[in-house]
Amino acid sequence: MKLGNPKSTIEVIQKYNFDFQKKFGQNFLIDEHVLDKIIRAAEITEDDFVLEIGPGIGTMTQYLAENAREVMAVEIDQNLIPILSETLSEYKNVTILNADILKVDIGKIVEERNAGKAIKIVANLPYYITTPIIMGLFESHVPIDSITVMVQKEVADRMQAGPGTKDYGALSLAVQYYASPYIAANVPPNCFMPRPKVGSSVIKLTKYKEPPIKVSNEKLLFQLIRASFNQRRKTLQNGIKNFSELNFSKEQVAGVLEEMGLPAAVRGEALTLEQFAQLCNLLDR
Repeated sequence: MKLGNPKSTIEVIQKYNFDFQKKFGQNFLIDEHVLDKIIRAAEITEDDFVLEIGPGIGTMTQYLAENAREVMAVEIDQNLIPILSETLSEYKNVTILNADILKVDIGKIVEERNAGKAIKIVANLPYYITTPIIMGLFESHVPIDSITVMVQKEVADRMQAGPGTKDYGALSLAVQYYASPYIAANVPPNCFMPRPKVGSSVIKLTKYKEPPIKVSNEKLLFQLIRASFNQRRKTLQNGIKNFSELNFSKEQVAGVLEEMGLPAAVRGEALTLEQFAQLCNLLDR
């Protein structure tokens, strides 16, 4: 049965007497146009190994399987496994893994299934776990070509925001350190079952081969970024001084800001990624 429309989705849910789990943030896509947009944005080809996070009842998995060489679908809810076994039974290039993606050894999967070459990741992510999953994928340094995800619209806006805007923050800088973000589509609540309370967006994060900036200490860079946005209203100097993971004095930070030609009262939200890299390298001396 082809999914991706309300009628088929309702049939599957009723057949298995499936209950939506709030704790897993389950919202199934019921719009074929949106599914097409995701496949186009992800640029899936017959050479690709695709890792799908949160396949649900297999709606997007069917589309991925028709376009990719191989798909591994990782689903945390064991109640969905029998449903996936049926809805994906025709597709010989799909493997279903019942696991928590945060505990999966993706590096091992890449080695075994794709000879260590970069994979594409596609997902429809629940809001509460979007950031840990995306940052976990980047920070693990597994070979990834791109991550194309459906997320809450405000999260997508934050990922691609620039300095000085209200959406700009630690997530913007972290994502833009690793990848180039592009919002491929905005998706209204009526494209899902059940309907979420907020709009969603499809965002594609194309991973850089090398980060666009050079830093001497990557860990320090991210500590400085977190410190700068931890208390948004505070100046950069105070944010860094008050951050428990760092031990720079206000005077040290003031000296570095002066060297950079920045005012003493500057806030973190005014700095570009390049300026954070410069700050990091100067403090790391």
